[in-house]
Amino acid sequence: MNKSLLYSIPSGKYTTTEIRALLEEHSEIKFVSLVGVDLGGNDTDEKIPIKLFLENIEEFLSGGIQTDGSSVVLPGIATLNNGKVDFLADTNANWFVDYNMEHFDKDTGLPIGTLRIPSFLLHEGQKVDSRAILQKACQHFQSEMISLLKSHPQLAKSLDIDIEQIKSVELTAATELEFWVSTPDDIADIEQLSASQVMQEQYWKRTRGLVRTALEKSLLLLDKYGLEPEMGHKEVGGVKAKINSEGKLNHIMEQLEIDWKYAEALQSADNELLARTTIKETFQSHGLDVTFMAKPIEGVAGNGKHTHLGVRLRFKDGTVKNLFTPQDPTKDYLNPIGWGALMGILKNYEVVNPFISSTNDALNRLKPGFEAPVCIVASVGHNVQTPSRNRTVLVGLIRDLNNPLATRFEVRSPNPHTNTYLAMAALYQAMLDGIIAAIKSGKSANELEKEISKKPGQESFYLETDRAYRSEQDVFEHYSEDERSRFFGNPPATVWENLLSFSKYPNKKEILLRGNVFSNKVIDSYSQAALIRWKTELCNRIIPDNIDFIRSLVKLHQHEDNSNLDELRWNKINELRHELMKDTLERKSLFTRIREALEQHNYDLASQLQLEMANLMSELKALYTTYKRNIMDIEMKE
Repeated sequence: MNKSLLYSIPSGKYTTTEIRALLEEHSEIKFVSLVGVDLGGNDTDEKIPIKLFLENIEEFLSGGIQTDGSSVVLPGIATLNNGKVDFLADTNANWFVDYNMEHFDKDTGLPIGTLRIPSFLLHEGQKVDSRAILQKACQHFQSEMISLLKSHPQLAKSLDIDIEQIKSVELTAATELEFWVSTPDDIADIEQLSASQVMQEQYWKRTRGLVRTALEKSLLLLDKYGLEPEMGHKEVGGVKAKINSEGKLNHIMEQLEIDWKYAEALQSADNELLARTTIKETFQSHGLDVTFMAKPIEGVAGNGKHTHLGVRLRFKDGTVKNLFTPQDPTKDYLNPIGWGALMGILKNYEVVNPFISSTNDALNRLKPGFEAPVCIVASVGHNVQTPSRNRTVLVGLIRDLNNPLATRFEVRSPNPHTNTYLAMAALYQAMLDGIIAAIKSGKSANELEKEISKKPGQESFYLETDRAYRSEQDVFEHYSEDERSRFFGNPPATVWENLLSFSKYPNKKEILLRGNVFSNKVIDSYSQAALIRWKTELCNRIIPDNIDFIRSLVKLHQHEDNSNLDELRWNKINELRHELMKDTLERKSLFTRIREALEQHNYDLASQLQLEMANLMSELKALYTTYKRNIMDIEMKE
């Protein structure tokens, strides 16, 4: 990577005149792209000639650029008869230069660059995009938090906060990005992957060959962009690669994770968007496929994106203070504000979850057995003196007794395709609701700890009576499935069930609307988009993929080596194949019934049938694996 390349333009560092001079100096930057993020989490990538941008830079930065609303996911907002959408550049965010390493400027010999400017999407003069929603959440949180501290001076005094010296309230965040890497067209051996995972053969192991090179290049490139990567390592999933006749590694299939330094919430979400693209293109340039799917391989670990959330005060003298850390971390886990924030996430998570798990793929990951959080429960540690980690809960408290600024919450449910902007906005709205309740209650940190540690059936001033919210145990080992559902809530199993939370919990939905952060129109638009995707994936991807799998199942045993057991197993397999896929005059297949339910907008039935299909497909795959193990000379007979 050439040292003369310009990788970023930091927020607030240059005037308009200086930006123009900087871009004219870097003639390898040929294009500009205004990057808006719609409600589906999709970012735009235009190619506006840099000459046009430099000639009209003031107009570009003041919202003079338009696009067709049909190109962005804003259903019910940007309609066919009202589709005009404007871009408004965000001058308070870092701008990044995206270089095409396959296209070089003949004059400079440098790769062609596109300046990507994070932007807002405006419809009828109103911001309607994901970035704007997170921005509004941050602004609302800041104003409400300062107001609360001013109206409760005793609390501020107890936390050694001089209200008059507060300059700003900063919402900080960071994400941990997991992804699978493989050589193209390789087919996963589920049994090998599962065995490797159970034996922990890959976790934190040394990377080799192309994977090592691509990982190192990704970390170096992210550093050039100013993300300050903190580590890259192997995750739990994967199998050992093989060496071909040329001495090169092939049959690569392993899971990696890359983390970088926290930033303020909106910048953190922008950073993640850049990191995803950078990582994928770097690995692809070395002939490796990258997938950020939540559950790319059934039966083994999926990809998570643990999201860390914190809040700090910045004072006029430049010092900062974590808003959750107690005065004495050896006596209390959190101060009252921290306890309130945690309770807010847990109590209101039902209306946060649709923004985190909005796809079939996301919900495929959230199943017991893979360190995936399926229960609305938190862990803060076995004791105050020894910070601990519980990987089975939804939310974990992260503490460092030697670093008061490190106190934060780790939300473990997001996946790489979660719309981080909307998820963070919803989480901070939920946190604020709990903070308001905790502060107004006047309860001490110790009293609030007892509240969140309550048993099911015990009343609370804020939390629900019949629920429990804290566990330091492995929730999958310590509780039965029935106990988990009763104590921590029954998690949604389909996209439709998750979207129903908006209507099922109207009081919790109202929390999202406070401060005009979300609106009913935006929530309805988001729900429509998620619903359209759910139906489309179900009909046009999941069912066709299942059909292809069913058609691939063939009878393997022959008369000469036939056994009654083989025949019995094959007959059961064949029965399931017909039940799932084959229509008759007397009975419709499960696939047909799902399609008809969706066509009739009977989403409750379609959701139930989807779960039935998933169970039968899992049973079918397991039966065929067992059947195949008992067959000799498979290659000859196939």
